[in-house]
Amino acid sequence: MASASLIHAVNFINPPKCILHSKRDYFSFNMSYTCTKSKTSQRQMRNKQSRMATIAAGNQEMDFSDPCWKTKFQEDFELRFNLPHLMDVLPIKPRPTTFSLKNRNAQLVNGANLLEDRKNGYVNEDDRALLKVIRYSSPTSAGAECIDPDCSWVEQWVHRAGPREEIYFEPGEVKAGIVTCGGLCPGLNDVIRQIVFTLELYGVKKIVGIQYGYRGLFDRGLAEIELSREVVQNINLAGGSLLGVSRGSADISEIVDSIQARGIDMIFILGGNGTHAGANAIHNECRRRKMKVSVICVPKTIDNDILLMDKTFGFDTAVEEAQRAINSAYIEARSAYHGIGLVKLMGRSSGFIAMYASLSSGQIDICLIPEVPFQIEGPYGVLRHLEHLIETKGSAVLCVAEGAGQDFLERTNSKDASGMRDLETLVFISNSRFLTRQHLYFLPFSSIFLHFLDDSDELTLLQQIKKHFRRIDVPADVKYIDPTYMIRACRANASDAVLCTVLGQNAVHGAFAGFSGITVGICNSHYVYLPIPEVIASPRVVDPDSRMWHRCLTSTGQPDFN
Repeated sequence: MASASLIHAVNFINPPKCILHSKRDYFSFNMSYTCTKSKTSQRQMRNKQSRMATIAAGNQEMDFSDPCWKTKFQEDFELRFNLPHLMDVLPIKPRPTTFSLKNRNAQLVNGANLLEDRKNGYVNEDDRALLKVIRYSSPTSAGAECIDPDCSWVEQWVHRAGPREEIYFEPGEVKAGIVTCGGLCPGLNDVIRQIVFTLELYGVKKIVGIQYGYRGLFDRGLAEIELSREVVQNINLAGGSLLGVSRGSADISEIVDSIQARGIDMIFILGGNGTHAGANAIHNECRRRKMKVSVICVPKTIDNDILLMDKTFGFDTAVEEAQRAINSAYIEARSAYHGIGLVKLMGRSSGFIAMYASLSSGQIDICLIPEVPFQIEGPYGVLRHLEHLIETKGSAVLCVAEGAGQDFLERTNSKDASGMRDLETLVFISNSRFLTRQHLYFLPFSSIFLHFLDDSDELTLLQQIKKHFRRIDVPADVKYIDPTYMIRACRANASDAVLCTVLGQNAVHGAFAGFSGITVGICNSHYVYLPIPEVIASPRVVDPDSRMWHRCLTSTGQPDFN
């Protein structure tokens, strides 16, 4: 099996002897503690796999009074982050890789090959990267992420991404498919392009694009698109997706039937949390059928809400493009008498774009995100602070994430095509009255909280701002800007283009290494492979106690609105 154990180095003072069940000791040079090792029997492995599933479900609590709890935690962590491999279910053998960084034409000088000894840049199977790099001394430290009440330091290692010396497919026999799911995001074409380039470097001849997300795997009217370097050479110069996108799901068995019928050996799936969940189900069904199919995900979410990763592609572009909207709102507000600029940015459940855009612009007076509750009215509400800003500055600019203010909305049980909670049917509550779903049917979620709805006297933030200043007899000129679809359709900026390039390449390396049911990402500036279940456990959200949110508050100067 290609996966392996992680580092178990923990700095104990006079540590007890703890038995660590592990298959291999990869980092013997760093084994500073005295826990002894024992060979892992099949029964022990089955017991560990069962415990892994229990921990993943959040049903087991660690006994921190146990002197060996760190060893047990690391053992369980290793199992959770163990990468699924085709060898787990199939008796396949590796072969030497066909991927090489050497020049195709040898450079001979006096009969000697100057490139013979040049390194090929392969990643060792035992290479790992640290998931967490900050050692917090106390749970009260800003943004502290602690495992135990004492905030003890425990190393958590994950698999490093990159090309391996051995591969598990014959490149000339491989048929690879690429799917883009969900909504548009800057960088989709960049990832598609690099996946194709890297597949061809391995020697793959049959590469196809699946049109319009998962729909292309069951809709017989959607044909495959043959892909090659010539086809994708310049697609990175435009936004959108060459393959098209769509939301929604289908019967997993039907999708796997389609993959099997098409003879696809590798499938690369670009999408967010919902898409990853679907990919994991596809992976599990392929394993159940003992199919030699590698399912590899590339996380695509403009909201940056995938767990464990520094960032996802499209996020940097979104923050950069948001500056145009914020600058426009600022100019409008500064140019008007008592001007107020209101900018809505993406962020269903996480406010990363709004927070980073506010920080980078330096022109935002109020930033509202889903993770931080706030009051609109009252002595400590948003409206009162706006009144203060108009009195002291003469203008104000607000940046609001689309998911902010959910406390003011009644939730329904409706879900969208991707299985996510349907924000389009959230009902606004005001003056003890409710809007019916008919009022909201044709409006996107971004309109529900920020816009006046129908002919009723129900008020949203935009209208409450106007009403408040009319009530106190102070003129206010409110300008509302929503750049959402302009941002989604942009091509990737330089930073995202680099990220997309590396993610696309590493996705192919992971497939040829025999992994399946994994996603590729960047953690602490290093590219890694992660099991899909670990990144879809919940959305990544802004921590209101984090230093970054504190920096945003310092920049805006806004008070606590709750």
